[in-house]
Amino acid sequence: MAAPTLSITKLAQTITKLPPAERTLFERIYQLDINEAELYAPPTMYPFVKKHFGSIEAVEHQTTVKIINRVTLETSLFNPLRAFRPMTATLDADLDKTIAAGRGASDPFNNILEDTAEDVFGRVEGEFCLTASNIAKIDAWHGVTIFNEYNPLDFDREQVVDYFMTARTWAEAALANDPRARYFLLAWNCLWKAGASIIHGHLQMSLTHDKHYGKIERLRRDAVGYRSHHNRSYFTDLVNLHRSLNLTADPADRVKAIVSLTPLKEREIWLLTDDFSPELAEAVYATLAFYQSVGVTAFNLAVLMPPLSPPLPNAPKEDWSDFPVIVRLVDRGDPLNRSSDVAAFEFFAASVITGDPFRTAADLKAFLPQSRSR
Repeated sequence: MAAPTLSITKLAQTITKLPPAERTLFERIYQLDINEAELYAPPTMYPFVKKHFGSIEAVEHQTTVKIINRVTLETSLFNPLRAFRPMTATLDADLDKTIAAGRGASDPFNNILEDTAEDVFGRVEGEFCLTASNIAKIDAWHGVTIFNEYNPLDFDREQVVDYFMTARTWAEAALANDPRARYFLLAWNCLWKAGASIIHGHLQMSLTHDKHYGKIERLRRDAVGYRSHHNRSYFTDLVNLHRSLNLTADPADRVKAIVSLTPLKEREIWLLTDDFSPELAEAVYATLAFYQSVGVTAFNLAVLMPPLSPPLPNAPKEDWSDFPVIVRLVDRGDPLNRSSDVAAFEFFAASVITGDPFRTAADLKAFLPQSRSR
């Protein structure tokens, strides 16, 4: 992959070189705090330090970066050195064998028609998938799009497009049964490291009443507040700022990708467009293909979007006028690693990140021309 010309630890220097308007835009959206952290490692630790971190100097003098999104208060803490911490792997170090072991009779989705429930409006059948009603619901409408292909890491462009459009058709069918259920969320949890309880490939879909899920509604309100205060679109400014820092890519003609400066977890990528469409699904496929090219096997993905239908009479007014369709994707780490990638910091304070968004952006840009030829 191409070497990045920028890095997260050199972001302060990068910002000073931006044109004044772009530097002002960065300072409007983000707060940057870079610190030099020092410690003393006793000689008894030298073998351990050199084995895992390369040198004593690298540990005794570290650079930490904190970035706060002033609009949403999302906060990420970066230190690339943390990527070299020793981790404990599982006893079975063959992911393919671990996935394959779940096939057959032990697979809860082995026979979809006999082993899964259906929604009151029936099932939606795609070319490569079939929907079912989630047996343990998180909301009044909660379904799954189950892939014909068992292995969740085995998919191509046509399959991903079919999965997404089948899930959207399910949402429209549920909305027809319940006009209050206007707020749609699509989620893809791939493998147990990403929270999937079943290996067999599947998407989850849910619809909720009256107001969108809290974090999506929070983002909408923050964007409305930003526009009210600055008379500018938050999402347009967000994309433009990331472009000025070389943190954008083009996975499809009408889909813009940004590599987030305040990621929730490693390699977070946002896809932004104006419609839930096959083109968006193709951009998702290209992004997932990129993930696989850099060794990502467990990931989370969610589609955040405005309501599916106009508000009902007498419903509270909500401004979704410049809220795009957004897909957020994150790498969840090695499924064979026992260590969790979320802990108290993530739950209660801020995201702790080992990777560099500039590295991810450079790799993504180098990969995308190859993916279009596939």
